[in-house]
Amino acid sequence: MNIAALPRIDEHSTVVTAEGGAVWHALGETLERSFGRPRSTRYARLVGVADRTASGPRPLAAGSVFPGFRVAHAAPGRKLVLVGRHHFSTYALVFRVEEAAPGRTRLRAETRARFPGPGGALYRLLVISSGAHALLTGRLLTAVRRRAEQVR
Repeated sequence: MNIAALPRIDEHSTVVTAEGGAVWHALGETLERSFGRPRSTRYARLVGVADRTASGPRPLAAGSVFPGFRVAHAAPGRKLVLVGRHHFSTYALVFRVEEAAPGRTRLRAETRARFPGPGGALYRLLVISSGAHALLTGRLLTAVRRRAEQVR
């Protein structure tokens, strides 16, 4: 998948009071828990995602899979690229872990996606334009931040 060719949807970020390694670890755990829930699995089945079950290496590395996403690239402590597709969209979620200040790390989540056809346009309206995607991404980043800061 050519991620650069996917239109940029948005980017969200948070600053975590923890070192990059702790943020990276918390990101992996949070993704596994968030997308491994029965609700996520049901949603993945409903929209017809390509990757529906967890598999591959752990901790997350290139080739790891969980419902809705496949790890396309992992540079531990720096960058995690997730890709996926379903009936209504082809998408990528790119996480970047960057030092913000000593003992503080910025975690960014960039979403890129294409929504082909009328079904894709409706899906985009329901998920992106409604604000649901921004809300869920914000919650995900907050969960990572909390988990990383608890470890300190």
